[in-house]
Amino acid sequence: MAEKKPPTPNETPDPQVETKEPRHAFTTKYKLSILAQADECENAGDIGALLRREGLYSSHLSNWRRLRRDGTLQALEPKQRGPKAALPPAERRELEQLRRRNATLERELEKAHTIIDVQKKLSVLLSTLPDDEPSS
Repeated sequence: MAEKKPPTPNETPDPQVETKEPRHAFTTKYKLSILAQADECENAGDIGALLRREGLYSSHLSNWRRLRRDGTLQALEPKQRGPKAALPPAERRELEQLRRRNATLERELEKAHTIIDVQKKLSVLLSTLPDDEPSS
């Protein structure tokens, strides 16, 4: 990429927008091969040379090693970016039914809690009243 110099006062700036470098999406096979090459490095500076040659950072290696150690090889696959896919209509209907059922059950639970609270208060109130036994 050519280095841009600032425009001189008589010169108008170039309105062309430069394209952005695309994000790297490394495959699992590539990541594992780089890890194998890094594991084979014996001399000081070999890993640095490998990283420079491949255009990688040391954080790539440490993240990939951690994922490999944890056994999450599927996590080494590049993740799909962007909005999540919409649910199929059948699942959407079922989800809506479950949400309505959940709301109904929450309302019923709230009513039950209110009734229990009233019963507790009534019990306390009745226990404080004097007994109405006639005295002889």
